[in-house]
Amino acid sequence: MKSIEGSVTAAKGFKATGFAAGIKKDKKDLALIASDVPATAAGAFTTNVVKATSVMRNMQILEKGIKISGIVANSGNANACTGSLGVKSNKEMAECYAKCLGVESNAVLTASTGVIGATFPIEKITDGIKGAFHNLGYKRDDALLAAEAIMTTDTYSKEVAVEFELGGKTVHMGGMAKGSGMICPNMATMLSFITTDANISWALLNSALKEDIKSTYNMVSVDGDTSTNDTVIVLANGMAENECVETEGEDYNTFKEALHYINERLAKNLVRDGEGATKFIEVNVNGAKTKDDAKTIAKSVVKSSLFKAAIFGEDANWGRALCAMGYSGVKFDPEKVDIIFASDAGEILLMYNGTPIVFDEDKAKKILSEKEIKVNIVIREGDKSATAWGCDLSYEYVKINGDYRS
Repeated sequence: MKSIEGSVTAAKGFKATGFAAGIKKDKKDLALIASDVPATAAGAFTTNVVKATSVMRNMQILEKGIKISGIVANSGNANACTGSLGVKSNKEMAECYAKCLGVESNAVLTASTGVIGATFPIEKITDGIKGAFHNLGYKRDDALLAAEAIMTTDTYSKEVAVEFELGGKTVHMGGMAKGSGMICPNMATMLSFITTDANISWALLNSALKEDIKSTYNMVSVDGDTSTNDTVIVLANGMAENECVETEGEDYNTFKEALHYINERLAKNLVRDGEGATKFIEVNVNGAKTKDDAKTIAKSVVKSSLFKAAIFGEDANWGRALCAMGYSGVKFDPEKVDIIFASDAGEILLMYNGTPIVFDEDKAKKILSEKEIKVNIVIREGDKSATAWGCDLSYEYVKINGDYRS
């Protein structure tokens, strides 16, 4: 497998575009993705009980294994908590794009992101779809337009692509995502669309995605909030013409490796671009009794507002990390814990075997002054490990979210 330049148009037979439909002022806000042939599809969605209309509709379609020809996604309006009018508008959005593609409406998935509860501007969206449909293209720049159109408070687009082999055939996979705030483990206020020309069964595609989100999108946190619109969709159109991957084995493992690379890169970029973020934090937990214990502790630390604030202030307040470990719900012996902070400027041991270490504050400050910080934790309860990613909590985060609707 090798990383290549590209995004959702990197795979054979996929085209995309993005444009301004007028939902947001003077910014792109509507993205289209299409496959030349119907694609096998899998999805993962928010765990929030309150779900956007697009999420509920997509879940119903994908559970039936229906082949998908296109995705239409908007930013600037979540179409969540909008009642029967929102459901009707979401359906019209799908029907409009389906008509342009010449397919049944159930062959089109929808996604929305933005303000919750605002009236959905369906006329602007359908007019935009009709006007921009003919701009769909296979080029790199076409994918970039789509990636920019799904951004909300993001400061840059998130895109990645890889090339690999399945059964002697060259296969491509590319993805784009948006997300900057309302990001919390167990999905986030994010949209992620992945395309591949691999030929793989519906059952294994679903299995691969469901397994992989547990160690990628479910392990990130910006602010501890879980959205109503979280959506990850993978489309596989089979145009690479490899023999269909229908059983677990070497080809399936290769496919999963590529999918994991795409998802992890996108997930990390979501928190790197966290609202108001100045630091990227990686929390590594080692020596846990179970994998779930390791994940729970890592997520508890990376979600802690007090710990995130300390990292913003470049304060080596390891006690806040230990405190977050303690209320995670996982049983461990605090007197067996090691805590190390590290960055490109070096590393510093702050606690060893439950005993605080008298450390050099200036050295710690230098380590925490870097943009990317690692928090390495050992708990000596077993041999399982996990990693979670997050960002610091800055003044700018409050400023952005105190004025979000405007």
